[in-house]
Amino acid sequence: MSTAKVWRAADYVRMPWKNGGGSTEEISRDAGTGLDGFGWRLSIADIAESGGFSTFAGYQRVITVIKGAGMVLTVDGEEQRGLLPLQPFAFNGESQVSCRLITGPIRDFNLIYSPQRYHARLQWVDGVQQFFSTAQTVLVFSVADEVKVLGETLGHHDCLQVDGNTGLLDISVSGRSCVIELTALG
Repeated sequence: MSTAKVWRAADYVRMPWKNGGGSTEEISRDAGTGLDGFGWRLSIADIAESGGFSTFAGYQRVITVIKGAGMVLTVDGEEQRGLLPLQPFAFNGESQVSCRLITGPIRDFNLIYSPQRYHARLQWVDGVQQFFSTAQTVLVFSVADEVKVLGETLGHHDCLQVDGNTGLLDISVSGRSCVIELTALG
């Protein structure tokens, strides 16, 4: 039987980056403590100045700017396209990554997961969306002032987490948000 939990933005725990260059607010994770032992993790990072990213060997990362003008990433020496708000970008956690802010500080939303342990799908939705999911864990992260999902109302940067899904979960989302589906492998 699946269980649902709402994570409120006001309760997120702030922690330093692995490289000490900034801080992040952790939303949720599957296991572990600190920056070790998790199979997947959601967080919001504040980037005040251009610089390097922490590495996460053995993980895949998906990053999305949620506040500010955006940034340009350089991944393993190759400059990427400009990363504008609500445009996700995926890269290998082992990569050497740095960013150049376009016009000042930003906030970004991060999914970090182990592709050896989880299958992950991330998509941004706007307006009313209905979909069905067989993922074991489904997360809906709000970037609107109000998002309605599974009978819950999420505020700005709140997150709904459904765990233990074993069937076909019928989900209707109204409002701008990110939907993440995670299923353990093996």
